Amino acid sequence: MAADRPTDRPASPTADRATPPASDRAASPSTDRATSLAAGLADERVDHRFKALPPDAEGLTVGALAAERRNLFTGGFTTPVLALSAESVEHNLALLETYAERHGLAFAPHGKTSMAPQLFADQLRRGAWGITAAVPHQARVYRAYGIGRIFLANELVDPVALRWLAGELSADPEFRFVCYVDSVRGVELMEEALSAAGATRPLDVVVELGAGEGARTGARTEADCTAVADAVAGAGSLRLVGVAGYEGEVPDADPERVRAWLRRLVALAATFDGEKRFAGAGEIVISAGGSAWFDAVADVFAEIPELSLPVLKLLRSGAYVSHDDGHYKHLTPFNRVPEEGALEPAFRLWAQVVSRPTGEQAFLNAGKRDAAYDLDLPEAQVVRSARDGSVRPATGITVTGLSDQHTWVRTEGGAELEVGDWVGMGLSHPCTSFDKWQLIPLVEADGTVTEYIRTFF
Repeated sequence: MAADRPTDRPASPTADRATPPASDRAASPSTDRATSLAAGLADERVDHRFKALPPDAEGLTVGALAAERRNLFTGGFTTPVLALSAESVEHNLALLETYAERHGLAFAPHGKTSMAPQLFADQLRRGAWGITAAVPHQARVYRAYGIGRIFLANELVDPVALRWLAGELSADPEFRFVCYVDSVRGVELMEEALSAAGATRPLDVVVELGAGEGARTGARTEADCTAVADAVAGAGSLRLVGVAGYEGEVPDADPERVRAWLRRLVALAATFDGEKRFAGAGEIVISAGGSAWFDAVADVFAEIPELSLPVLKLLRSGAYVSHDDGHYKHLTPFNRVPEEGALEPAFRLWAQVVSRPTGEQAFLNAGKRDAAYDLDLPEAQVVRSARDGSVRPATGITVTGLSDQHTWVRTEGGAELEVGDWVGMGLSHPCTSFDKWQLIPLVEADGTVTEYIRTFF
């Protein structure tokens, strides 16, 4: 959790930004630039824009405030306040780094989860190939913070975004960008926009194989994929470099169905390779892997046959950085392969009891503006006494609902809870936790804030 969790691991994932990545093969060439630009966020001034930060820190730079190493509970922070456990973030970063290496996977973690350049830099230092995006805005943030390799897991048909992208590719010969294509019409729109923009380098694309009928995006059949690949072959501004998809959308997903779809994806790559459709690529990209089935991805990608070019086996899981206490706690593949390790939930939202109208009810001063609620309600975990600062389990205390600015709490008979107490809550769904906070304290187990994570949503 974000505090009060004993650990003997290193305290801060961002404490030593000079640490080289474990795998030179996978490391992005832009790691140093991304690290430098992320470090520049420490120069931003603290003010009213950032929820929960100490009012007396107004005007300090973020770096100066971090250097004070204030305590989350006694250092002037206001409630509600979201905190990230420094120890758990460090643990999770290290675990996926070693997992990818162990299974021979390149890693482009999905940046939509955190939209935090400091965490991107940490991921790159730990050998990430690049960062995955979903929409053009995210890619623009990545470029602003020095990301040199971007995998966009969507078909990109916006002419304005394609014009921007053509400019980025022309201006930086080292910049690598790969995105989905899943329709002939999409290819036509991309070709039209890139040609009009005077693109000087072809845009690398991968054909997206849909996960099945009723699933999300992607060409539904191998014949559909072939038609899209044919369209790419006729487009002078595009270059086919591989195939990809998202196994999390497999209908009625279970290990057998997910692996069957992944084998279809691999077979499609082999078929395209046999037809010499990747002749212009330096490597063949085969990509899948959200945060629920990356064990299946690792297993099936280990079976990829020898192809005519080197294969970039690209995993894209993103929620692992913070993990959670709900959705991903139940879905994580590490539940199926415990011998590989375990992720730790890193978020804890602290709110204060502002009303105790009856013996069975209490209200906290956090709500939908502060906590993820799209999948599960927050989970009351610990209570910090306003009287003496002692911390105890939240026994008999249950979150039953959220208003815009209130948490509804039910208390069982005998539950200790009074106005002024702080309640620490676990959250479900990392993506909708990060996006409610622009500056998030990174907190050691004793409550010391060592850094502030800046997000851009």
